[in-house]
Amino acid sequence: MQPSHRYIRLTAIALGVAGVISFGSASATGFQIRENSVKNQGRAFAGSAVAEKDASVVSNNPAAMVNLDTTTVRVDVTAIDLTAKFSGGGTAAAGSPLARPLTGGNGGDPGDITAVPAMSIVVPLSGSFEKLTLGAQLSAPFGLKTEYENGWVGRYNALESEVKTIDLTLSAAVKLTDRFSVGAGFIYERAEATLTNAVDFGSAICRVSPAACLTPNPVAAPFGPQKNDGTVKVKGDDNGIGWILGFQWKPTDRLSIGYSHRSEIDHDLEGTVTFTKPGNVSALLGAAGITQYNTGPGGAKLTTPSTDTLSVSYAFNEQFRMMFDAQKTDWHSLQSVNIVRANGTPVASEQFQWDDSMMYALGAEYDLNDRFTLRGGVAKDETPTNDTHRTPRLPDNDRTLYSVGLTWNANEHISVDAAYTRIQIDSPDVNVVSTSGSTLVGKFKGHADLFGIAAQYKF
Repeated sequence: MQPSHRYIRLTAIALGVAGVISFGSASATGFQIRENSVKNQGRAFAGSAVAEKDASVVSNNPAAMVNLDTTTVRVDVTAIDLTAKFSGGGTAAAGSPLARPLTGGNGGDPGDITAVPAMSIVVPLSGSFEKLTLGAQLSAPFGLKTEYENGWVGRYNALESEVKTIDLTLSAAVKLTDRFSVGAGFIYERAEATLTNAVDFGSAICRVSPAACLTPNPVAAPFGPQKNDGTVKVKGDDNGIGWILGFQWKPTDRLSIGYSHRSEIDHDLEGTVTFTKPGNVSALLGAAGITQYNTGPGGAKLTTPSTDTLSVSYAFNEQFRMMFDAQKTDWHSLQSVNIVRANGTPVASEQFQWDDSMMYALGAEYDLNDRFTLRGGVAKDETPTNDTHRTPRLPDNDRTLYSVGLTWNANEHISVDAAYTRIQIDSPDVNVVSTSGSTLVGKFKGHADLFGIAAQYKF
């Protein structure tokens, strides 16, 4: 019996740590968040690596910091509202004589309004260092929060998922000529994660002790599928270091071309797995001397993806500009999550098999006058997931973004930006087996709304 108990617990840890790093972000495919500039958002994120008059370039392309000629401070906040609905069902104890339909509702709306902040400062130097510009930004490049209703049909796959990442980016840019600049940045990233899901202890006990489920009969037996639910909670955190490089080239007064590369960031997540068990399950395990379901440490290595961004901006005249972005995200860094004990002993592996993805964006700006600028854009964002390995923690698929935005220049020092983005998500299918041995089959339908507001001050 011991090996079966060990397998159940360790794969629960694998699901936990894997889920911590992979649940879906409403604002971008995978678990990526691009909302560090409301100006960029208003253009559907086109032109991010050549942005003018925007301090957010600190972490989008440090070479473009030379576009600012005075010390500039910027604060952005975007509210992300994900709406999703699941339809489908499944089977508990799939493949066993005790298999039965999963009970529970559709989980409700797992999304909640989440605020994503960013703060930036750009400081052009003078005198002997007049060609040098420094910058710093605090931002949240990955993560979001989703929470399903307790007792929903997919409870063995997901209940609550929360990821918080905070990046401190320190950058410098050098203007080599009037038309060409280069930049580099150092990234310090803090990651914290919490995940919960239900555990079907009844099915687990049936697999290792069939008599407890079959006598005197399956209906009256004290244990069985969906009779003895508990929960598992995984918490983990880590710090990582990365870098960013970029250049900006202006071959003419009207044309700007920018490129940036953000590196992968390695994390060694360390955390605790906490099991909550029904009283009769605790009594049975205690009497048998089984400790595999007790709280204990677990960990996994995670590499967040690198990104490559190419931006082009063209000014047709003094009032009207168009921008284009092509961004590649190297999600191949997330092929699997391998769980190890504190002493380094390997225990389980969860497969993801993600592919690299592309995002294409086209945007435009029009200056109504010296006070107001209108902008808009559309983008296509490919998902890294696939039908074989998709789970309720990441009910992700290809997305289309539609954005509008506005800037109000209150005076020569203060400007205020606002933007709205509608994200349409192609309906993803789910067909997955949980660590409790249940199978969930269904479809998600959803969309997201992004509301951004920002203020910038130029000294």
